[in-house]
Amino acid sequence: MSKYIVMHNSADCIGCKACEVQCRSLHNGGPGAFFCRVLSVEQTEPKPALGFVYTSCFHCENPWCVKACPTGAMRRRHDGIVYVEKTLCVGCKACITACPWAAPQWNAQTGKVDKCDLCRDRIDQGLKPACVTTCAMSCLQFSSPDAASQDKRQQFAEQIQRNRPAGL
Repeated sequence: MSKYIVMHNSADCIGCKACEVQCRSLHNGGPGAFFCRVLSVEQTEPKPALGFVYTSCFHCENPWCVKACPTGAMRRRHDGIVYVEKTLCVGCKACITACPWAAPQWNAQTGKVDKCDLCRDRIDQGLKPACVTTCAMSCLQFSSPDAASQDKRQQFAEQIQRNRPAGL
């Protein structure tokens, strides 16, 4: 299991896409390359509404992209971060084909694959990923999966308390 997770609180997200912009700026993503995305989701029932969902690489425990890479350029660190060792990438795109989540992205400028690496250089310095620190509404949280699960349960319990009718 990965040591890290980025959680998204969709209830507070306004879809500003500051996380996308900061990520692209920091990593020089080529045209059309998105290491993280904020997707618009329309709801029609029970009433029309627009929501937002954050997506990025899941840093899988057994990543298919790593298994598919013939040169060993796609790697998984001891802490679970999946990244591209760019000096070994030959641009075969096998990792792109193998990933069911479309996390690896083709960079036509470099002729190599790029992907979210959770800003591993920042993590190694004790910082949070750029997408998390840039989020205007603080919708993105960076933690361990165990802590994130505990936080989610706590948030759910608090929501239940807020919505409980008086006297119960």
